[in-house]
Amino acid sequence: MAPPAPLLAALLLAETTQRQRLQPCWSCCESFLEPCCYRGVKPVRGSEGLYMVNGPPAFTESTVFQRDSGKNCKAVTFSKDGSLFAWCNGEKVNIFNVTSAELLRSFDLPKVVCLEFSPKNNVLATWQAYTTAKDGTAGVPNLQLYDVKTGKCLKSFIQKKMQNWCPCWADDESICARNVNNEVHFFENNNFNTIANKLHLQKVNDFVLSPGAQPTKVAVYVPGSKGAPSFVRLYQYPNFGGPQSALANKSFFKADKVTMLWNKKATAVLVIASTEVDKTGASYYGEQTLHYIATNGESAVVQLSKNGPIYDVVWNPNSVEFCAVYGFMPAKATVFNLKCDPVFDFGTGPRNAAYYSPHGHILVLAGFGNLRGQMEVWDVKNYKLVSKPVASDSTYFAWCPDGEHIVTATCAPRLRVSNGYKIWHYTGSLLHHYEVPSNEEMWQVFWQPFLDGVFPVKAVKYQAVPSELPSAEPKPAQAYRPPALRNKPVTSSKLHEDEPPQNMKPQSGSSEKPLSKTALKNQKKHEAKKAAKQEAKADSNQESTQSSASQSTPRSAVPAVTSGDPETDKKIKNLKKKLKAIEQLKEQAAAGKQLEKNQLEKIQKETALLQELEDLELGL
Repeated sequence: MAPPAPLLAALLLAETTQRQRLQPCWSCCESFLEPCCYRGVKPVRGSEGLYMVNGPPAFTESTVFQRDSGKNCKAVTFSKDGSLFAWCNGEKVNIFNVTSAELLRSFDLPKVVCLEFSPKNNVLATWQAYTTAKDGTAGVPNLQLYDVKTGKCLKSFIQKKMQNWCPCWADDESICARNVNNEVHFFENNNFNTIANKLHLQKVNDFVLSPGAQPTKVAVYVPGSKGAPSFVRLYQYPNFGGPQSALANKSFFKADKVTMLWNKKATAVLVIASTEVDKTGASYYGEQTLHYIATNGESAVVQLSKNGPIYDVVWNPNSVEFCAVYGFMPAKATVFNLKCDPVFDFGTGPRNAAYYSPHGHILVLAGFGNLRGQMEVWDVKNYKLVSKPVASDSTYFAWCPDGEHIVTATCAPRLRVSNGYKIWHYTGSLLHHYEVPSNEEMWQVFWQPFLDGVFPVKAVKYQAVPSELPSAEPKPAQAYRPPALRNKPVTSSKLHEDEPPQNMKPQSGSSEKPLSKTALKNQKKHEAKKAAKQEAKADSNQESTQSSASQSTPRSAVPAVTSGDPETDKKIKNLKKKLKAIEQLKEQAAAGKQLEKNQLEKIQKETALLQELEDLELGL
């Protein structure tokens, strides 16, 4: 029985046997700068060219795709199903059929820096920088849409900004949309000569089409101005008759920009609202809030239990829960349900990103960028820790479509040394490691995509799979110790204590069921009252200790009684504190420590302070 088309593509490209056919190949591009598309025209220095590498277990260069050794490869992209591959090498834009291992066609477009296929592989969108003539006249259209089958240019547009350059298609390509000035223009069935519908909103800034089947829904964002709040509205295409026709609406004041994330079933949107500056000065990253908006009209602010920036928010592919990583370091990570109630708290740790596997059964919490690259791999069903590998200096992470393998990479220009990639199994085993020569750079590495359902979900394993490579665990860095302390015992000191995950905290007989919002609020109030009582008790104990210490001195051997005057009692308490501090300074001087001038002046005041204390106590 022949495998489905995407599987056949994997067979030909990876050159594996039928038994290994579910291991896809992946592409390694060493001639452009950031994931998904090129962010600026820059010279290529020491590039090894564009080539493909077979997936596990081979890890060898594929012979199906001939290496392009050009030094000016600007952009690459796969189609959604992984059957087509396009790249621009600075001379032409080429389309390669991975299934038949043949070059389909080429376009004479040397300046293209962005490429994207439509979901059904019918259209290839290309973008190049917009330029105007020296006399100021308008430039030529720089966004082209080509028919992949015929090579004909279907339509050309002027798109000045690289941000949001690509038109957005519905998954079945029945709708395509572009943001033009204050309108979102909709085209139907890839007929770009006629605008089928328009969504007009003053100063509309961004929009996102829902994934999945019809009917298509649209989330639009309009920034606030002149005291009016920003808002996000959800519409169902083509019902754009005004605010009343909106499926849902959410307004907020603190928002300079937003990120809108649809879940896979298109039933809800998560909105991360961000401000550029935190007016309180508490955060370098500005302020962020997380909002939930459902297509049935429900909306809520997601209550996060720790203050600080929101680093990452990601939907589980099952569409019924999402994970947020937030709070000042060490950051918290929490899974929420569709009611925005916490389902599981992973505690705190050095993390700033979350990645669900394609099947949603495994979650990786990771700390990349300015963190050391520690990853936590969790079994989502049982919320059990699977492994904790460390991928130091990583700038990129991606799940393989099979849901078992992971790629981490160190890419330029973020880091220009030790460029390379590593292939991991989620159980923590390092299966393959490639590092480019010291005089070369690597710009991107990414997996060949496959459609959902090609790879069946497998049970989660906890035992590390065999690997020929040694463990990638780095040696723990030693803290700096001054010479005078290097031969003395090490005293452990931490800036903070990491909070353990919910299921690893000491149990006090209470149920493990997550608390509701009201219960969580009441619990915080109770804990605050308890802390206040303990603080008051500690203060009273400190006062009694200071009183007994003052009684032990010959000059102040008077019973500690109150005067009835709060001001007098306060003066006596302050005098005793000062005398205690002077005693400590005298002990330090006796031990040979050189005191500062102000400390010596304090010691000289001891007699006057003792006399003042004696006068106050005798006056009682």
